[in-house]
Amino acid sequence: MSDKQLNDGEYARFRDFLEQQCGIVLGDNKLYLVKSRLAPLMTRFKVTSLSELIVQTLQPTQRQLRAAVVDAMTTNETLWFRDGYPYELLKKKILPELLAKKNSLKIWSAASSSGQEPYSISMAIAEYQASNPRSLSSNFNILGTDISNTMLDHCKLAQYDGLALARGLSPERKLKFFQDSGQGMMQVKENIRRMTNFRHLNLLDNYSLLGRFDIIFCRNVLIYFAPEIKAQIIEKFSRSLNDKGFLLLGASESMSGLSDKFNMLRCSPGIIYQKK
Repeated sequence: MSDKQLNDGEYARFRDFLEQQCGIVLGDNKLYLVKSRLAPLMTRFKVTSLSELIVQTLQPTQRQLRAAVVDAMTTNETLWFRDGYPYELLKKKILPELLAKKNSLKIWSAASSSGQEPYSISMAIAEYQASNPRSLSSNFNILGTDISNTMLDHCKLAQYDGLALARGLSPERKLKFFQDSGQGMMQVKENIRRMTNFRHLNLLDNYSLLGRFDIIFCRNVLIYFAPEIKAQIIEKFSRSLNDKGFLLLGASESMSGLSDKFNMLRCSPGIIYQKK
């Protein structure tokens, strides 16, 4: 394996490629991330240096390689019930408010990664139903989308090892919502999986074929995009939401200066957005 490193021009062209393909903006100091994410592809595609891998990636004819590179660069770590409060707000505020008006809800997890967010939503709904028996007749449909086909395969399999399960999942929820699938893996139980389905989507693309939603989770994703791309995505979210629908962003993300289509609701704790 060659020690040849990326030069400044190659890195700049790769940054442009990644932004055009999926909207992600790499900073000047993210070369370490590129190296760590793309190193496994060097063996897979039989290239001897990161520089050679990038040069080939920039060739439009290298479709398989380009897809693999985008897949590797957009795979983000996640955990169960991340930050806690969005799921408590879902149970205590959002679901009661929406279910008072309708009996069927569509929820979108707009960057489902390896499945922890959409399955956490499903589990929170199951907990809500357990404490609100009248909601048992309600219908819930959760869609998880991601740009990474590798991650979508993980989502559909719904199997996790001990390390993944230890990240944010309480022993009580593990016992209640998972079953042993052998070889050290646990699988999400059927009643939770039944609420969810998954499909490929690039957030830069059109969302119209997805239909309309009552709730959209897009948490800890917009931080990777340039401001103009963030504004475009939020505009498309507003068109994808039913009237008075809810949008949940990450704890460090803000809609300030990006859209006037939502009311900001300060909760205790956390902030959520409701379509006007």
